[in-house]
Amino acid sequence: MIVFGWAVFLASRSLGQGLLLTLEEHIAHFLGTGGAATTMGNSCICRDDSGTDDSVDTQQQQAENSAVPTADTRSQPRDPVRPPRRGRGPHEPRRKKQNVDGLVLDTLAVIRTLVDNDQEPPYSMITLHEMAETDEGWLDVVQSLIRVIPLEDPLGPAVITLLLDECPLPTKDALQKLTEILNLNGEVACQDSSHPAKHRNTSAVLGCLAEKLAGPASIGLLSPGILEYLLQCLKLQSHPTVMLFALIALEKFAQTSENKLTISESSISDRLVTLESWANDPDYLKRQVGFCAQWSLDNLSCLRNMNTLSFAVLKEGRQLTYEKVNLSSIRAMLNSNDVSEYLKISPHGLEARCDASSFESVRCTFCVDAGVWYYEVTVVTSGVMQIGWATRDSKFLNHEGYGIGDDEYSCAYDGCRQLIWYNARSKPHIHPCWKEGDTVGFLLDLNEKQMIFFLNGNQLPPEKQVFSSTVSGFFAAASFMSYQQCEFNFGAKPFKYPPSMKFSTFNDYAFLTAEEKIILPRHRRLALLKQVSIRENCCSLCCDEVADTQLKPCGHSDLCMDCALQLETCPLCRKEIVSRIRQISHIS
Repeated sequence: MIVFGWAVFLASRSLGQGLLLTLEEHIAHFLGTGGAATTMGNSCICRDDSGTDDSVDTQQQQAENSAVPTADTRSQPRDPVRPPRRGRGPHEPRRKKQNVDGLVLDTLAVIRTLVDNDQEPPYSMITLHEMAETDEGWLDVVQSLIRVIPLEDPLGPAVITLLLDECPLPTKDALQKLTEILNLNGEVACQDSSHPAKHRNTSAVLGCLAEKLAGPASIGLLSPGILEYLLQCLKLQSHPTVMLFALIALEKFAQTSENKLTISESSISDRLVTLESWANDPDYLKRQVGFCAQWSLDNLSCLRNMNTLSFAVLKEGRQLTYEKVNLSSIRAMLNSNDVSEYLKISPHGLEARCDASSFESVRCTFCVDAGVWYYEVTVVTSGVMQIGWATRDSKFLNHEGYGIGDDEYSCAYDGCRQLIWYNARSKPHIHPCWKEGDTVGFLLDLNEKQMIFFLNGNQLPPEKQVFSSTVSGFFAAASFMSYQQCEFNFGAKPFKYPPSMKFSTFNDYAFLTAEEKIILPRHRRLALLKQVSIRENCCSLCCDEVADTQLKPCGHSDLCMDCALQLETCPLCRKEIVSRIRQISHIS
């Protein structure tokens, strides 16, 4: 659920209509509301103020003069989408920076209401992007995010990601100025300990910038002072949410190999070993810290020798979690081979988390075709997740905002925004917003062709829309916005709120071999993949079959027929596929 191409949208307003994606679509992608398939990737427009102000403001005034649809009929205390003020005229100065805090809070207030692609982009987001087109404005926006995002709002860190992810990339001078303004070091991390929001937001900003920047820029940002600050935030005296986002920031800095080496040579490993013990803590905030600490210890390792697959680990002598976890009672789990690229799955395969700026999805390992089935999810974070049922035909496109409930082959429950999702459209439900520790139940009755969702045992009316498209082949599945986490129970332990009707569980009927249960750390998976020999004429998607199919009208021909039949648009050029032609001469 992350915005993509926000800067591209605003630049496109000076280039003409219809050239690039609209901001409405990108907001929907951030919130996991689906929409038309779009060009993937994080685009950026270089800084150039010349010739953009007039067209930006003209379009801004047009946007403010048009009607704004609401997400649903629920009453709202305020309407930050259309504040009672006009856009800046072509000869007026830029808006004063004292307005930035209000615009950031407006965006936070409106984010829950952005659920459909036909909604107009929020006034606050457009204005903040306009401000961020200069170094001074970008610095004002970043400082405001640190200053005003409240600790208690579960969507606060996600809004920081939303506002920074597709903002124009900062110049080298802007980054240097930011480090001077923040002046971070270990001593600063100990200040204002009674007000952790500032440190949580600072770490979230650093993590977002580390993810956006690459190579020398990321290495330069991780100065000795910032490294000392983040390490100090991991000490037990810190608030758990500060520890969590400092840990995520360090993980994102470690995506650059030189930074990974710098971090591994610090004192981080001993602190992570201590925090790893929180992975099963009854305090759900500490549990997140424990999950991320364990994941970092398992995954932030470096390959020493390709031939022997030996690794330099963060903590010498520590056994990787997958090597010691007891999986004897688990017969169904989240499928690490049927998951989008950035989702983190626990070694026991029953807990998942997303810390990426994308909408990550996963299906479970067991498929059902008949009968009545039930599973439960424990909510670890109370932000946006779409959890429910999906078939293998469901499209999970993390960079484009597609997840569970965003096509005709899946249906999902969203307890944060109080919505039911089907075919990228939503409708409100009567349950209250979910909170940490809540239990969500998912009943699939294939005899009566209905799905029933429960919150702490309280059920909603049945949902039947999906059965107009498919009647079998269902998996438990979920999609995650940034910084969200939950745990699944497929029947390996007693359910908290079992339904009154007779049902079956995945764990009673599924089977996995010992090898299929293993969820390897990423560095080991990648090392094994590098050893796989792939023939030159293989399909670029499955790598198993011969690339014998040409797509029309674009003409690309590096796919097999099986993969081509599952696609509606060409994965290379994004043109719609009208027909598929098997090239007999390519068959070997």
